[in-house]
Amino acid sequence: MSKSDAKLSLPALTALVVGSMIGAGIFSLPATFGRATGAGGAIIAWFVAGGGMLTLAMVFQALAIRKPHLDSGIFIYAKEGFGNYLGFTSALGFWAGTCIGNVSYFVLIKSTLGTFFPVFGDGNTFYAVLVASIILWFFHLLVLKGVKEAAIINTVVTWAKIIPIGVFIIVLAFAFKADIFTMNFWGTSASMGTGNNIVGSVGEQESLFSQVRSTMLVTVFVFLGIEGASVYSRLAKKRSHIGTATVLGFIGVLTILCLVTLLSYGVLLRPELAGLRQPSMAGVLESIIGRPGMIFISIALVISVLGAYLSWSLLAAEVLYSAAKSGLMPTTFAQENVNRVPYKAVWLTNIFIQVFLVITLFTDYAFQLALELTSSMTLIPYFLVSAYSLKLAVTGDSYTGHKAEIWKGLLLSAIALIYSFMMIYAGGVKYLLLSTIIYGPGTILYYFARKDTSPNVFTVRELILFITLMAGAFIGIYSIATGIIHI
Repeated sequence: MSKSDAKLSLPALTALVVGSMIGAGIFSLPATFGRATGAGGAIIAWFVAGGGMLTLAMVFQALAIRKPHLDSGIFIYAKEGFGNYLGFTSALGFWAGTCIGNVSYFVLIKSTLGTFFPVFGDGNTFYAVLVASIILWFFHLLVLKGVKEAAIINTVVTWAKIIPIGVFIIVLAFAFKADIFTMNFWGTSASMGTGNNIVGSVGEQESLFSQVRSTMLVTVFVFLGIEGASVYSRLAKKRSHIGTATVLGFIGVLTILCLVTLLSYGVLLRPELAGLRQPSMAGVLESIIGRPGMIFISIALVISVLGAYLSWSLLAAEVLYSAAKSGLMPTTFAQENVNRVPYKAVWLTNIFIQVFLVITLFTDYAFQLALELTSSMTLIPYFLVSAYSLKLAVTGDSYTGHKAEIWKGLLLSAIALIYSFMMIYAGGVKYLLLSTIIYGPGTILYYFARKDTSPNVFTVRELILFITLMAGAFIGIYSIATGIIHI
């Protein structure tokens, strides 16, 4: 086989982009959106999320072309543009977000099994955490032995995601009722009831803005991984295919997400959607074709999520490894075992995941907490990437000097920056404070990484930022202890 034959065509490249973006979050969309808003709010939410995330994807792609030597991960842009400490916080946030995302995988698997085995409840019972912990450390041993993403695992996982989602969309298209969709459109039903997993109530006074805002962190979660599209540039037959594949893949995923969300509003009334246990896609299909529908989706989800977990656990360890290589984390995390696995990074990653698994025992809505905290943690690195892209456009660094090119860079970067900020704002003070509990104390890793290589660990500005993060961490811990913040 020639080198050219080994390269990927546009359709194959587009399929890779789609596969990297579709994860476990899609299986939870019907109930998650049903609790937050009606069909009209969902349309607005996907329009905002689609535009914002597409802009972010274009920023990632532009940076990959303009700064090809910055290939250590998205945190490297923060380091290059704003110094070592912000580079560290970006790496820490992305790593922690990835770990907590893995916790959401475990909770969703156990919640799925809880449908058939009540002992697992909603994924946050003692037995759910115990079984999840066993799986966690089983995968830990596999990774340490050098088990990577084998082609067979990727193939099974891909089909496990695509087939049930396709079947779900087709069945809902035939079962869709326009009158139910119309009743669900504005999401202002008088009461959402008090059933299991229902968060609060929605009254006539709730504004559309408030409804849409409630969905924002969810839309971020289902698009996580969009930054990985630029990784495929080296695999393309033509460089021009990268941008095309990114746009086509993104539009394809956005279409699937919209169909899963909006078709559900034409099958069940919003209070019924909101009352479904996760994974709610299984509950919607069960309402149409009975128990076999739930079993079908549940089996597919378990296979899909377990495969996705292997990918994301490797990614989390890789973030620590790359940050250690860049001098932002202690060098110990760059050490590899005989199987060329950064074993200390793997250990810290899985210990962190284990701690959060235990924390889910004390949360009322474990999956929702993990989902939204994952999004909140990841938005900080996204925001810093957008800020770096804007800085390049303002200074003209890596630009040819043509006004049209600079204005395009300014516009894209500004939109991505504003979108990232809006998403952080939509998450609210609660998740910002919860994030600082990780960012502030986590700085101890930065201290050990820098103390032997620099006479001053912090610059003046970095010290102010560190003090601010620690203050937020203390406030966050106090708020949890006193019940001001409820998890």
